[in-house]
Amino acid sequence: MSSPSAVPEAMAVAVSANLPVLLWGAPGTGKTSSVLALGEALGLPVEIVVGSIREPTDFSGLPVLREGGTWFAPPRWAERLARHGTGLLFLDELTTAPPAVQAAMLRVVLERTVGDLALPPEVRIVAAANPPQQAADGWDLSAPLANRLVHLNWQVRAADVADGFTGGFAVPDLGRQDPPGAAEVARARALVGAFLRVRPELVLVVPAGPDQAGRAWPSPRTWEMAAKAVAACEHGGVRDEVLAELVLGAVGEAAGFELLSWLRNLDLPDPRSLLAGDDVPLPGRVDRLHAVLGAVVAHVLADGGREPWERAWAVVARASRTAPDVAASAARSLAAARPAGATLPHTMLDLAPVLRAAGLLR
Repeated sequence: MSSPSAVPEAMAVAVSANLPVLLWGAPGTGKTSSVLALGEALGLPVEIVVGSIREPTDFSGLPVLREGGTWFAPPRWAERLARHGTGLLFLDELTTAPPAVQAAMLRVVLERTVGDLALPPEVRIVAAANPPQQAADGWDLSAPLANRLVHLNWQVRAADVADGFTGGFAVPDLGRQDPPGAAEVARARALVGAFLRVRPELVLVVPAGPDQAGRAWPSPRTWEMAAKAVAACEHGGVRDEVLAELVLGAVGEAAGFELLSWLRNLDLPDPRSLLAGDDVPLPGRVDRLHAVLGAVVAHVLADGGREPWERAWAVVARASRTAPDVAASAARSLAAARPAGATLPHTMLDLAPVLRAAGLLR
């Protein structure tokens, strides 16, 4: 599944959320032009690094003697990004980069580190690749490198090309450029975590063969990227098609479709209503209850205040009447984040069995 009109917008959302993204598409379809246009629209300097003409030392650094020790000197493009303090690193022709170069790229993509130089956290990464069968002397993408990127299928529509020739090629819809806040990310992580409690076999699905190894596959790392994508999409109010592109691009189609279907049918109460003491019923299904309590805990942790923390125990007490195991997990998280000066509410007296199960009472 891929919606051509949603992919440029999904790329823009990924860049704003600082998620490393990989554009898969045939040569000559405007991937580089779109990345340059996006960088210009966001006011970010763009550094283009073509993998097929690079050596491993262009990413791992060139060893030189310095002050009696060995310094792995970074290349000029990395120094320029570090000097700007922000920017967009575009790794082009990824599948024509030899395996040794791909291996050297791993640390750059994951840790934003080139040699002994740490790139600023605000440096975003976009890569582009042609399918191996369409690339001259192409290699399949290694599974470890593939697992560090959100994969988007770049397609071209004839109408878009015709309009671009007539009136200029459009910049992807940028939406909100500020990243989601800590509370939004924590809530999305709680939702994804609740889903994985229901489908634990999807936490890690290592590709069975080389055909799947170079594409998106589920792992704790990619579920984290999926959660950040959910938070970014909710924060920006983007279309469902954009969310689908990013989730499927993070964890693959099979796992991604399951998560999207599960999220679509949740219909959860607002954590703020529960904390306010409103008479809002808790869901009966265990997975939904996990998601609700996770959202409540995420809201409390992001707030950091004493009053929301104390009120959250009343919600946990309600949940303990029907699902003590679920309540115990939330109680453990709340207890670990007790704000300074917070008093233990009287509802905790009713939670003694739950607290004992959570290892908080002896």
